[in-house]
Amino acid sequence: MNFAVKGEHFLEFKREQLIAQIKDFWSEYLQSKNEFIYLYRQALYKLYKSYKEMGKIQLNLISNLSKIQHTPIINVRYKKKIGLIVPEIIYELKRERELPAYSFENTSHYCDELITILRVLFEVMLQHAEREDLLLKVALSFKKINRRINGLKNLVIPNLESDIKQIKDILEETEREGFVRLKKVKNLIINK
Repeated sequence: MNFAVKGEHFLEFKREQLIAQIKDFWSEYLQSKNEFIYLYRQALYKLYKSYKEMGKIQLNLISNLSKIQHTPIINVRYKKKIGLIVPEIIYELKRERELPAYSFENTSHYCDELITILRVLFEVMLQHAEREDLLLKVALSFKKINRRINGLKNLVIPNLESDIKQIKDILEETEREGFVRLKKVKNLIINK
């Protein structure tokens, strides 16, 4: 019983720590989300303006030519952070040539701005994904601990209390029976 109560107190302490961590991560997550949404809107605006000035076909052609020059390298490592194993995404974009795959005279300036924004957007998106994954894992850990605390409070500890009461009642009954037997034996000895 003492072990179960100590376990419950420990889990409640851990739950309070997780709540504090969730609050800290939540503010970081919201900031990351707002930055991501801001860059995403800018990228969509620049894409729209590029389509408007250059046309969809020419922009798709530039995109396909750029795919040839760029090679994305993504490496995922797992590290332990606050007692949880979380992924760390390492992203690198290798370029074969420094010059873009298009000429400057036939393209819109929005296309150049779009490419710059997309590079930053991709890095921000990866950071946001890492934070979101960490927040989800902390939330799942909180849910698991909360379920264990409820199990201890509502099942294990009440069952232990009823078992202890039952054992005490059995011991008292056995003690009374033993006392009654001793009295009868004493009376029989006295009578003989």
